[in-house]
Amino acid sequence: MPRPILLGIAGDSAAGKTTLTRGLLRILGESQVTHVSADHYHRYSRTQRTELGITPLHPDCNHLDILEQHLVHLRAGRSILKPIYRHQDGSLGPTEYLTPTQFTIVEGMLGFHTAEMRAVYDVRIFLDPPEELRRRWKVQRDCSRRGYTTDEVLAELDRREADAETFIRPQRRHADIVISFMPGDRGDPEHLDAQLLMRPGLAHPDLEPLVDTDRDGIRLAKRGSETVLWVPGTIDPAHSAAFEEAIWDRMHFASHLRTERLGEFTIGTELRRSEPLAIIQLLVLYQLVTARAAVALGASGARADQPPTDNGVVDETATTP
Repeated sequence: MPRPILLGIAGDSAAGKTTLTRGLLRILGESQVTHVSADHYHRYSRTQRTELGITPLHPDCNHLDILEQHLVHLRAGRSILKPIYRHQDGSLGPTEYLTPTQFTIVEGMLGFHTAEMRAVYDVRIFLDPPEELRRRWKVQRDCSRRGYTTDEVLAELDRREADAETFIRPQRRHADIVISFMPGDRGDPEHLDAQLLMRPGLAHPDLEPLVDTDRDGIRLAKRGSETVLWVPGTIDPAHSAAFEEAIWDRMHFASHLRTERLGEFTIGTELRRSEPLAIIQLLVLYQLVTARAAVALGASGARADQPPTDNGVVDETATTP
């Protein structure tokens, strides 16, 4: 059986990591995906962090050495005993026995902090919404799901800012894909604009023939070696569907994954749909199934930027500052 394909999703708290992960779980099938939250590798409980005056964004507040080891095990198809962190009350729980499946998605704030971790992933994504929007999302989530007051969340955001600037945002430069959702013309969650920055570490699909700015408002631009795709939140659903159909045609070998659930997200208990989110999810899926196909054919992976080492893991330490 081919080894698991590892996707890393990094970004600050409430940047949208879990929303993207849940969408991919629905598309790939929960039985085919092992989900690992790097938040579970916190070294201290919420009470201990307060006593020590440390934030969960600081590397010293996390068992990153254990996370590194677990990523290597998961890529090799070996099970792990994963720690547990309970967001509801900030306590540490018993470990969980976790067995890798076809795909492993690792999401968290410090997933790209070390070269050793970055080298394990087949695909690296960083979520980078505007700070004002991320703060709004964090207040909404932490007040509704984690028992905080608005004042407590805002004060915590201020305490975290220095660590976010030092440890979280610099990881952006290590991502193959940087995703930014931002307020659109309508200003509601279903019509956020989306920007996708694609770097040459992966072989991305040729999107230029699919873009018709006059028709659907999608724009494509080159910035040196990088390609930027911009999808307006007001894109017509029919035009979005045509764009998606063209992407599906480029990965016909994964037609069994076709679903009507692209772009779904929830607000409270209400199910919503975003056309830009559907397009973003599909382009991420393209990378995952491409990597899966390459490994199934005997390659160590589908990355284009580094040669594999003897154990099949790319060596990033020689090229990453």
